[in-house]
Amino acid sequence: MRRHCFTYGSLMCADIMAAVCGVELAGEPATLADHRRHPVRGEAYPGMVPAAGAAVSGVLYRDLPPDALARLDAFEGPQYVRVTVHVQLPDGAAVEADTYMFRPERADELLPGEWDFDRFLREGKARFQHQYMNTHCR
Repeated sequence: MRRHCFTYGSLMCADIMAAVCGVELAGEPATLADHRRHPVRGEAYPGMVPAAGAAVSGVLYRDLPPDALARLDAFEGPQYVRVTVHVQLPDGAAVEADTYMFRPERADELLPGEWDFDRFLREGKARFQHQYMNTHCR
């Protein structure tokens, strides 16, 4: 069964998502209410946790094949758990999607403040691709 996936960090980049999933996917803007994304200590990517009143802007990819989700599960690793959420599209529609939440027992790895996607694109994406894409996306 195909599932939708809400991404909020490095996977918002279509090229990274395609490399991880093994298939090109079209993304669209979406928002997840009552959550916040934080920088992860020593990493270019964020972790997302529940936070009342906050919201995370991200990208929704629709209709991922099962093998793409299996690849995502492997890529995300032990810091994350896949959960089902409801995201909102710009037109107000709600869509059920899977996303990867940072595990509560690893919360000490999260830094205060909001993770910055534009900064990731400028300063972290190349390092991220070098560190993670060559190792995890074969």
